[in-house]
Amino acid sequence: MMTDVVESSGSLAPHDRPAGGDPTGAAAARTGTDDSAAAERISEIRKRIDEIDRTIIALWQERAALSQEVGATRMASGGTRLVLSREREILERFREALGADGTQLALLLLRAGRGPL
Repeated sequence: MMTDVVESSGSLAPHDRPAGGDPTGAAAARTGTDDSAAAERISEIRKRIDEIDRTIIALWQERAALSQEVGATRMASGGTRLVLSREREILERFREALGADGTQLALLLLRAGRGPL
């Protein structure tokens, strides 16, 4: 990822300031571009990304709570703490859909729901 050069004062170094327009380079610092149309589009896309992130966080928290409830219910009925075949199914589902990163994501989800092994 490319970043702007910033002086200790927090402003763009003189050689990195855009010609005309925003003398502080604030738009460029926020979006990585001096082009106002591109900067506006980047801002719009980032708003959607932020919405998606909020949804992912809420779903992550809901999933973890449900998984903890399953584990508590299973253990209260005399069952095991973990069902490894179920964890393997989840790992495989994420791996098939997302590759190696999916496996890592699934491991994090599983840990959030049951705690570390």
